[in-house]
Amino acid sequence: MISSTRPASAIILAAGIGRRLGEGQDGPKILLRFGDETLLSRHLDALSRNGVEDVSITVGHCREMIEAEVARLGWSGRVRFVHNPHYRDGSLVSLAVQGDLLRAGRPLLLMDGDVLYDHRMLATLIKAPGENVLLLDREIEPGDEPVKICFRDGTIVDFRKRPEHAHDSHGESVGFFRFSAPMAAALAERCASYVAAGRTELEYEEAIRDLILAEPARFAVADVTALPWVEIDFPEDVRRARDDILPQLTPA
Repeated sequence: MISSTRPASAIILAAGIGRRLGEGQDGPKILLRFGDETLLSRHLDALSRNGVEDVSITVGHCREMIEAEVARLGWSGRVRFVHNPHYRDGSLVSLAVQGDLLRAGRPLLLMDGDVLYDHRMLATLIKAPGENVLLLDREIEPGDEPVKICFRDGTIVDFRKRPEHAHDSHGESVGFFRFSAPMAAALAERCASYVAAGRTELEYEEAIRDLILAEPARFAVADVTALPWVEIDFPEDVRRARDDILPQLTPA
């Protein structure tokens, strides 16, 4: 039995084109195969093992391919597809179209679809203390690509690729989140306000940042620095996922 505070639903963002992977990438990144499994099959297996059976996937680019893979995996009855017709815009739109689930009145998980990771990350996220939780990797590469979780005296003070607020330490966001029902609803409203203002070029992290800065005490982090993972944006990420991360993954 899943408790009222344990997430029973998950949103996976998988609508993007993956243009930074280059011309050789035709389909959605979530269908990239590592070993004998796609990223999508790995997500669904990890969610199921952690008691999350209700999944909503934002689709856009090559949506039929994702729907076919879900059917092949036997998840058709447990997965909903929410189409983002403006999937070429920022990822904030892909989260905004999930407004119904965000406002459904229950805690949930939010996940980037383009991550290869150790399945123990989800268990860590679900079981971590705190009302709203971000996964943190303290081993961060320099540069503007990683989304940074920044701290001052142990409190989150910024959440951006290019932080604006002074901080004494930082790490990288994995792109997986756990939200309480009230915070999920607040996130829906924040995304909707940006879309209504025509700010569709923004990434969804900007809406989360607004909520964190407004009420930092309601957010916590779970440290997963010891676990292998990689977000796949560039061709070198594919190579790292295949050659470095995949051999480190613990069998479920």
